[in-house]
Amino acid sequence: MDARLTEAHEKMHRAVEHLREEFGAVRTGRATPALVEKLRVECYGSEVPLQQVAGFSVPEPRVLVIAPYDKTNLKAIEKAIQASDLGVNPSNDGEIVRITFPELTQERRKDLVKVVKHKAEEGKIAVRNVRRHVRQELEHQAKDGDISDDDLARVEKELEKLTHEIVAEIDKLLDHKEKELLEV
Repeated sequence: MDARLTEAHEKMHRAVEHLREEFGAVRTGRATPALVEKLRVECYGSEVPLQQVAGFSVPEPRVLVIAPYDKTNLKAIEKAIQASDLGVNPSNDGEIVRITFPELTQERRKDLVKVVKHKAEEGKIAVRNVRRHVRQELEHQAKDGDISDDDLARVEKELEKLTHEIVAEIDKLLDHKEKELLEV
């Protein structure tokens, strides 16, 4: 039973970590490598994440500089950024790719808050699915007589407590990201 709780805890934390990565990819008006590092770039005959073919720096709050390890990938990097949904135009000086992020409009900020809330809800659903799956396994064990009803009730209570803690963590992440997005 404790193994099931530990497994549920790990799966729920993976959902939270995934949500953190998703939030990192949502633009806040500041330049950050998380916005582009997962973009797929066509180079060497296959698609690879941008972070594998370039380094990043942020010399100014709204400027991201991408320095490819191999200069022949400049055009592919530029093309991947243009094809993304970032809504920015990269500039290429033959050595690096520079992206200047414009200030977000209030309307765009509100749209991004909606996107972030949707992602948070998906994270909560993932956590609840883990809870449901573990609960079903425990109920099958109780039906088969492998665990007592008292143990089942105790473990379900712990599982519920864990679920509430993780959902609260997701809400905290959401609040932080929402404030970050609405900050002018």
